Amino acid sequence: MTNKISFITANYVAREVGWAMHGWGHGDKATNEAFAPLETFGDRFGVLLDDVRGLGFDTVDVWCGHLNVDWATDEHVALARTLLDQHGLTVGSYQAWVGPENLERACDIAASLATSLLSGSVPLDDERLPSLLAERGLRFAFENHPDEKTPADLLAKIGANGVCVDTGWFGTNGYSAPQAIEELGDRVWHVHLKDVLAVGEPHETCRWGEGIVDVEGCVRALQAIGYTGTIVVEHEPETFDPSEEIRSMRAQLEGWLA
Repeated sequence: MTNKISFITANYVAREVGWAMHGWGHGDKATNEAFAPLETFGDRFGVLLDDVRGLGFDTVDVWCGHLNVDWATDEHVALARTLLDQHGLTVGSYQAWVGPENLERACDIAASLATSLLSGSVPLDDERLPSLLAERGLRFAFENHPDEKTPADLLAKIGANGVCVDTGWFGTNGYSAPQAIEELGDRVWHVHLKDVLAVGEPHETCRWGEGIVDVEGCVRALQAIGYTGTIVVEHEPETFDPSEEIRSMRAQLEGWLA
């Protein structure tokens, strides 16, 4: 198996609101409020990593809700790095959504987490971006969301950067995710493998095979383009704990890649 399989901590966006989330912003805000205090961060982050390890993962994508540029001090970041090492977890990417005022800090955090990839959304037209990445040994992969309906939309904005393919958002936007992967080719630098219930809003994730995304087709498309990077298991329901479904999805992905 050549691809690492990762758990993105955003899978637990609804955990801090007791799996009764009313929109992404609700869970995002609660997660940041829960993890920001330094005095309790180590315990909370450690429990999070315990759960990731317990589901059989050795790679994790750290979502900024759990380590945010807005509040993460050097002490937070050092503690996170220590806990990752203690749990034997490598970081697939640091996923952040930042403006120009936080761009350098996001790059610093990614480098401190010993990953080579920053993903999510940054100001792509910021002239500092290439040097900030290069100085830290990083690459940036832009993640498609509602505004990027086709591969052409992505390629028109990313410049020399790569793409973090979110298969679920291609599904929501009514575009074939396997076709998108094939069209993006070597610009695919990271993958969030996700299924959704239907075309159009709301963007509701589900267990692979219960929605509209040809998830196995996405894996086959990745193999066809020679993709050897990390594949992230992503499932972020608002009303229940997805842990056991994610455990099964990881095993399913291992079978496809075998």
